Amino acid sequence: MIEWISGWWIDILDVVIVTFLFFKLFQLIRGTRAAQMFLGLIIIIAASFIADWLRLDAFNWLISSLKTVWVVAFVIIFQPELRRVLAQLGQSRVVRYFMRPEHLAVLDEIVRATRELSLRKTGALVVIAREASLRNYIDTGTRISAKVTYELLCTIFTPQTPLHDGACIIVREEIVAAGCVLPLSENPMLPATLGMRHKAAVGLTEETDAVVVVVSEETGGISISVRGNLRRKLDPQTLREALEEIMAPRVQS
Repeated sequence: MIEWISGWWIDILDVVIVTFLFFKLFQLIRGTRAAQMFLGLIIIIAASFIADWLRLDAFNWLISSLKTVWVVAFVIIFQPELRRVLAQLGQSRVVRYFMRPEHLAVLDEIVRATRELSLRKTGALVVIAREASLRNYIDTGTRISAKVTYELLCTIFTPQTPLHDGACIIVREEIVAAGCVLPLSENPMLPATLGMRHKAAVGLTEETDAVVVVVSEETGGISISVRGNLRRKLDPQTLREALEEIMAPRVQS
């Protein structure tokens, strides 16, 4: 009796999982040409179950012979949708907890350093490169080419050191240069109270797709600039979430 109940629950769980997966896939392709193909595939699968139930041996054999073709066709037809699903799965919090990509480890170091510099009220300007080349700005500073670490970032922005006034530029998992000069924004809509670091952060993000993290020397406030916009008065956790959202891998449709 107990074994029968256990098997019954497993069957229900099996059906629920398959139904959920098909539902999520249909949500992704709804409104596209692949939706019609998806419905056709559902009809064929239903026909297979009916043929098996009614013991239509010839029809069931024909459908079974095509199962290998179904798998290949499914992958080819729904390649963009499957890629999108896998990318979303890889970005979920549960998966990231167990498997942390390199760019997330870099963000950890940046946020940790930002928190420490904010507590010390030590000014900082950290540039995170994305697609656009920052070579012109890298050439204005001192080459470092070192792994991104909390300790190194804090050292670079230590007051009275040669590189603390400029920007630190990070490309992938490496600090490529420090003491770099960035263009100042000439946006008249910016508050007049903004300092040079904040204007430089906005200026660079107006010209490139880079992300810039700023720590105010006067208040210790944390800001982030992207696409010419400036978000101010962030706490470390909010900064972490903003960076994760911005730097998340893009999914091609």
